[in-house]
Amino acid sequence: MTNLDGKVAIVTGGGAGIGRCTSQRLATAGAKVVVTDIDDAGGEDTVGRITAAGGEAMFIHQDVTDEDRWKYVVTHSKERFGGVDVLFNNAGIYLIAPLTEVTVETWNMLMAVNVTGTFLGMKHTVPALIERGGGSIINASSVAGLRGVAGHTLYGASKGAVRIMTKDVAAEYASANIRVNSIHPTYTKTAMADYGAAAAGATLDELAEKMVPLGRLAEADDVAKVVAFLASDDAAYLTGGEYGIDGGGMNTIML
Repeated sequence: MTNLDGKVAIVTGGGAGIGRCTSQRLATAGAKVVVTDIDDAGGEDTVGRITAAGGEAMFIHQDVTDEDRWKYVVTHSKERFGGVDVLFNNAGIYLIAPLTEVTVETWNMLMAVNVTGTFLGMKHTVPALIERGGGSIINASSVAGLRGVAGHTLYGASKGAVRIMTKDVAAEYASANIRVNSIHPTYTKTAMADYGAAAAGATLDELAEKMVPLGRLAEADDVAKVVAFLASDDAAYLTGGEYGIDGGGMNTIML
């Protein structure tokens, strides 16, 4: 099993879905987890689940687009748990819309969360990782950050930006022993998948049949396991990578 004993991990968007499941898996592996979200009830529930299972965690309310709040999250994590070793930039917004219907206001709002939030997380966590002699950053992109999908101009642009920022920061801080990787999940059984299925006029099973050679959509824990691995010392030689969590969908042709 992945060993994260002694590590401190910040997880954004930890109040539900992939963020919640990953927070729980990191804690089970031994990490002390700082769960952040704009949803206080969801974040506190995640922390409650972790502590009930014997783990250590705390919740901090956070809007990832607020730079001052990032400073607070990192400072408070260090004060409470002694440092920061892992950042999972998970918080994000999903939107499907035709190109001509995307307003500038909507564009700026989604980019602020998905791109600026990821940038700020890395900017303010890197110094804390350097203090610990290195660490791991995992950025949540998407299969939409790797290929074109109709109706995904805005979302795909944001996730493509996350993908290349990951590689840039990996190159910049490799000498400080900071590893930076991106994950690219397909539809995962969360509220986002429900939204995507409704937009496509399909069921989750129909989406899986169309998109995934393995025949099922991802579970949140399928994603959490990859994040936990990348956070661990078992992934010590991996940086600048992009990891598809898609049941083979990106690398095969469905006939």
